[in-house]
Amino acid sequence: MSRKPVVLQQINLVVRDVKAAVDFYGRLGISIPDTLPGWQAHHRTAELSGDTDLEIDSTAFTPHWNQGWPESRTGVVVGFRTATRADVDELYEELTGAGYVGQQAPYDAFWGARYAIVEDPSGNAVGLMSPVDPARRVRPPDPPG
Repeated sequence: MSRKPVVLQQINLVVRDVKAAVDFYGRLGISIPDTLPGWQAHHRTAELSGDTDLEIDSTAFTPHWNQGWPESRTGVVVGFRTATRADVDELYEELTGAGYVGQQAPYDAFWGARYAIVEDPSGNAVGLMSPVDPARRVRPPDPPG
């Protein structure tokens, strides 16, 4: 294998109630600042030390970045960073070619990364994300509802 190994980068918690999740994780001592008013109920980012991000997303917002995610489902998406944009496509093709379920085919995400999601053998969502290219960022979708 000539590509570099993936690196654990992000954990997305998909929840029914973002405020309740923020309150819970706040009691653990995790700082999760407010965001734009329209997004408060749909997407929040924790302030953590280290190299791993914690994102909290509503069940209504998650299908905007993972088309294969059922709107009412809660759960976790474990995200791994690849070295290049091409690695996302290559890994997705390799994994789905080996029979693993693809939830989200590779695409250029609004935040500027190449992104895809596959399921591990137990059905857990695993994100594959390239480094963010600020030149590829576009306007995000409007908040749900």
